[in-house]
Amino acid sequence: MSTITLKPDLELGVVPTHIKFVGGLVPDATGKLPRGEDGRLLSVAELAHLRQVSPVKITSAQVPVFPGMDPNDVEDLFGGIKAIGMKPHMIMMVAGGNPMDPADEETVVAMLVNGLRIARQFDIEHVSSTSIEEWMKPGATPLTGPAFDAAVAQNVRVHTRAYHEAGVAGSGIKAWHIEFLRGVEFQTFTDVGKAWTFVKAANQAIGRPFFKVLVDAAHCGDSTLSMEENAAIVREMAEQGGFSMFHASAKTTRGCLSTDDGWIGNLLTACAATGKLEVVLVELFHHEDPALAGLRALDPRHGIDTTDGRTYTEAVCDGLADVAHRLNNLVNRGILSA
Repeated sequence: MSTITLKPDLELGVVPTHIKFVGGLVPDATGKLPRGEDGRLLSVAELAHLRQVSPVKITSAQVPVFPGMDPNDVEDLFGGIKAIGMKPHMIMMVAGGNPMDPADEETVVAMLVNGLRIARQFDIEHVSSTSIEEWMKPGATPLTGPAFDAAVAQNVRVHTRAYHEAGVAGSGIKAWHIEFLRGVEFQTFTDVGKAWTFVKAANQAIGRPFFKVLVDAAHCGDSTLSMEENAAIVREMAEQGGFSMFHASAKTTRGCLSTDDGWIGNLLTACAATGKLEVVLVELFHHEDPALAGLRALDPRHGIDTTDGRTYTEAVCDGLADVAHRLNNLVNRGILSA
C-alpha cells in the first residue's frame, strides 16, 4: 500500500534495469523476451510487484526495445504495462552501428525508424535513446574540434532522417530524449553540454524543440563538469525547451541512491527550479548483470553490491521513497508547484 502521496504534478516512475539485462530485459536469439514459469514477461511481473509494494504510487515505466524483438512480445510488454496502470515510455536500443560514421548511417537510421514506428503503434509519448555514439566501442577516442563538429552534423542527419522517415511529425510522440553516457562507456558525448550541442542542432534542423537531453544524475556526476556547471546548462536547456526528463540514478555504482554523493538532490532541485520537469525515473542496475561485465572490468566500482542486505526490489522502493520525499519537499519549499 502506498504511504506517500506525491504532491507535484509530474510523473514518478522506474526503469526496471535492476532485474538485469541478461535474463530480464534482453530478448533471445529469436526475439523473445524472458518470461516466468507462469508465462508472464519478467519485466511486467516485476513492475506489477513494484506497484504493489512501493511506498509511493508509480505512474510510469521506461523499458528498452531492442531491434528484432518479437512483435507479439512487444505488444505484451506495452499492453502489460498499461494493464497494471502505468504509462509506458520507451528506450530505443541501438547496436551494431556507429551513428557518428556516415558509413553506418543506413544501419542506424533503420533501427531508429523501427523503434519510432513501434512508439507510434503503441501510443508512446516519450522515447529515449543513447544513439549519438556507439556504446563501449573498442579503440574509440574522443573527438574534438572539427571532428566533433562533424560528429554532431552526422548525428543530426541520422536522427532527423529517422524523425521524417518514421512520420513522427503530427504523431503522438511528444519528445525524443537523448542520453549521454560517462567516459568509460562513451568517448565523445560524455557530458550534458556536448549532448546539448547535438540537441540544439537537431531541433534547429526540424524547426521545433522536439529533441531533448535526458538529464541523468549518474552520468552528470561521472562527467568532468561540476554540479554548478551542470545546473547552468540545465537552465539554458530549459529556456529553449531542451529537457523534461530526469533519471534519479547514482553515479559510478549505479546502485542504491545513497551512493550518489549528492548529485541526485542537487540536479533534481536544479531541474525542478526551471519549471520544465515532467518525468522523474528511478534507475538502479544490478551489480552482477552479465551484460555489464565489460563495464565492470573497466571500472570495478560499478560492480559493488550496494543493496546492504536488501533485495533489488527493496532498494528500488527505498529510492522511490527518497525521491518522492525530495519532490514533496521541493513543493513545500516553493520550488515545485503542487
